[in-house]
Amino acid sequence: MATIPALSAEKLVDRHGRAITYLRISVTDRCDLRCRYCMSEAMTFLPREEVLTLEEIALIAERFIARGVRKIRLTGGEPLVRRDMVELVRRLGRQVGGALDELTLTTNGTRLALHADDLFAAGIRRINVSMDSRDPALFRHITRHGDVAKVLGGIATAKAAGMAIKINMVALKGLNEHEIGPMLAWCAAEGHDLTLIETMPMGQIDEDRADRFLPLPAVMDSLRQRFDLQPDDHKTGGPALYWRVAGTGTRLGLISPLTANFCATCNRVRVSTDGKLHMCLGHEDSVDLRAAIRTGGLAAVDARILEALGRKPAAHDFSIAAGSAPAVARHMSVTGG
Repeated sequence: MATIPALSAEKLVDRHGRAITYLRISVTDRCDLRCRYCMSEAMTFLPREEVLTLEEIALIAERFIARGVRKIRLTGGEPLVRRDMVELVRRLGRQVGGALDELTLTTNGTRLALHADDLFAAGIRRINVSMDSRDPALFRHITRHGDVAKVLGGIATAKAAGMAIKINMVALKGLNEHEIGPMLAWCAAEGHDLTLIETMPMGQIDEDRADRFLPLPAVMDSLRQRFDLQPDDHKTGGPALYWRVAGTGTRLGLISPLTANFCATCNRVRVSTDGKLHMCLGHEDSVDLRAAIRTGGLAAVDARILEALGRKPAAHDFSIAAGSAPAVARHMSVTGG
């Protein structure tokens, strides 16, 4: 197993006393889908020179590992559209079981069938698959052109490879709310977990998010009429609160940034596609690791990380109101979920 050189033994603790042990990295802002709540139909993506190289991503990730980060999630955009993505997974995967507890991936699943075996061999044991509907027509409408059969095929291939799978489903009023119960039943039958997510006001899109905002407490009231849901203290390092579906091995997670703020125990920071270190998903503030690594090397990266810890806010300030501007201008695909 490779050894990561330590420039500093100082662990990552923010100004509020929270230990930072979880890093999420958006490896690309590009995606082969155009989900209505996430992107405009005619998206403009970052030019190549503004995007971190895979080598830069690996070096930055290794600096975080050396400073106490125990879990890394690779995300996007759609990470599997990036060429040589599996090589990055292999490099970071060598740290799993040593300096790193877990390396995970969030994907839309469209290319998962092509890469699942290689990802498993490289060290990924658990993935999140974003899928807001299993109905082909509704899936195509939400994603603007996606084929849910490809996603379901990718999920099946990943399961066969030995991966644990969690389905991420954004709850959308008047669009997929009638599918939430059937999705949970399907997950329970297939042995997958399900996490429901409230839509987040990030980046300008073609629709008004307020029209689709579905509070998860109301969803839970509905689900309890059909399922026996028991509180579960399961933790994956992220913000979800979990319930176990009685009689199954399936867990239901809720990520409720608007109705149940989860910031008090935040242990996460994010590196965006363009190398910005974002201390909070709901704030614009960031430090530039791309400039640091390209002009000052790893010592400059260390210095900027420390600077960021001193600026991490206590909480986000997400809100949704009809006609209001997004809380932050950048799209989720740039920051990473």
